[in-house]
Amino acid sequence: MNLLSFLVRYSWRTVAVAIATGFVSGGSSAGLIAVISRVFSDSNSSSPTLIAWGFVGLTVVALVTSIITRVVLIRLSQDAIFHLQMRLSRQILSSELSHLEKLGSPRLLATLTEDVQTIANAVFVVPFLCINVAIVMGCLFYISWLSWKVLLMVLGLSAIALSSCRFLLKKASQLLALGREEQDLLFKHFRTITEGVKELKLHYHRRQDFLTEELQSTAAKFRSHNVYGLTLFATTDSWGKFIFFFAVGFVMFVLPHWVVIDALTLSGYVLTFTYLIGPMENIVNKLPILSRANIALNKIETLGLSLANRAEVATVPPQILSSWHFLELKGVTHTYYSEQEDINFTLGPIELKLQPGEVVFIIGGNGSGKSTLAKLITGLYIPESGEIWLDKQPINQENREWYRQHFSVVFSDFYLFERLLGLQQIDLDTQAQEYLQQLQLEHKVKVEQGKLSTTALSQGQRKRLTLLTAYLEDRPIYLFDEWAADQDPIFKDIFYTEFLPKLREQGKMVMVISHDDHYFHCADRIIKLDYGQVEYDSQQEIKN
Repeated sequence: MNLLSFLVRYSWRTVAVAIATGFVSGGSSAGLIAVISRVFSDSNSSSPTLIAWGFVGLTVVALVTSIITRVVLIRLSQDAIFHLQMRLSRQILSSELSHLEKLGSPRLLATLTEDVQTIANAVFVVPFLCINVAIVMGCLFYISWLSWKVLLMVLGLSAIALSSCRFLLKKASQLLALGREEQDLLFKHFRTITEGVKELKLHYHRRQDFLTEELQSTAAKFRSHNVYGLTLFATTDSWGKFIFFFAVGFVMFVLPHWVVIDALTLSGYVLTFTYLIGPMENIVNKLPILSRANIALNKIETLGLSLANRAEVATVPPQILSSWHFLELKGVTHTYYSEQEDINFTLGPIELKLQPGEVVFIIGGNGSGKSTLAKLITGLYIPESGEIWLDKQPINQENREWYRQHFSVVFSDFYLFERLLGLQQIDLDTQAQEYLQQLQLEHKVKVEQGKLSTTALSQGQRKRLTLLTAYLEDRPIYLFDEWAADQDPIFKDIFYTEFLPKLREQGKMVMVISHDDHYFHCADRIIKLDYGQVEYDSQQEIKN
């Protein structure tokens, strides 16, 4: 996809209006050159007043059409960028989790920041580029009106210049594309700095190896590709100027010896080409920006989140079942593919039937498949085989979004929002404050208009705040992934002996991924996984 097709798809009518007014503006500018040339070459003109009025008229037309073109294209460009940002965000949220995990957060972050900003920068210069292109075409039309012989010479030189610059421009674009590939890796290293700063600070040699072998190496490649690419663009600019001055000199000193050129044609040609240097230089200077924008658009396409795909996150909130009887997994499997490992991990086939009002502990060693099973149950992963049923409804592509809304989940790698988004209950602040008292956080956090006063807390306290959102969501099914791992012994005991029983009493189905064997007696049922298989599934009586 290139930048022009990106803009045309949003509003081809607006682009057409802008191009039309741009051509009028360029033609008017070329007309001004013709008038100026006539005044200087024909001092005895019989109608100076008419020429003056023609000059004023062309100036007004050029000014008005230039403003119209820029305003129209600025509005179009900003609207296009707005829709691009929103569509890309919606498509990321509507894409399957496994696909997003395969892409990796550094690549997605680079796209949402660098690629979108690169496209925005390019779209911003489009109005000025259109004006300059229109001026060039208008001036070429004027040259053809002066002398078709001179026009042929200009076209010939233009063909030579374009053919000679084509290789440089292609090579420059390739180098910028390589630089963009290195940028993905550079974002990955930046994430390492922010997330692994403690480990890097505590180990001098690890830090030095990372800085020199990882970060510096990638940053140097990124710099090198951009330096050589932009150098080729700069060379193209200088070569283009040389062709221009060569053309002027050729007409002034060589062409008159071959063909007869009157003074009006000669002065008009020289004046026109002198005026054209500015617009042509602007066009060439914008080529790197346009090239980067095309690279960014192609990079977005390779994410598998095609801008031509109209699928979006559902805008109508699905209706959650007020009551249900069972959730069943029938022969469900999922394979985790790892590029670093020769052997792929497969979970399943899993046979499970879960019911409201029970607390289920999912246990097992690291790598046994607990988190993968949780993502399958909640609908975040799509089973490669087997089926998931909620009551009498099989879960498929059409109703998976509806199915997911029945879960309230706190993952081990949770994200804590600063606002209680999506919650519209009456007296939301009052309810939230009551829960904060139960979570023993009322002295640290306040809720005003659905916004948390702070999230700058310890990991354990932040995890307690995730319970606040989970309680207020009031979903039929709850899943806690290693929630108690960061809690102190007192609050860990409260979680297992008070919070979980309260959810059970409300008729919720609660799943807890846990290693806390001291609290296994709190479960109605324990499911143990071992390397992707259910080792046992036992029922236990509630122990008071």
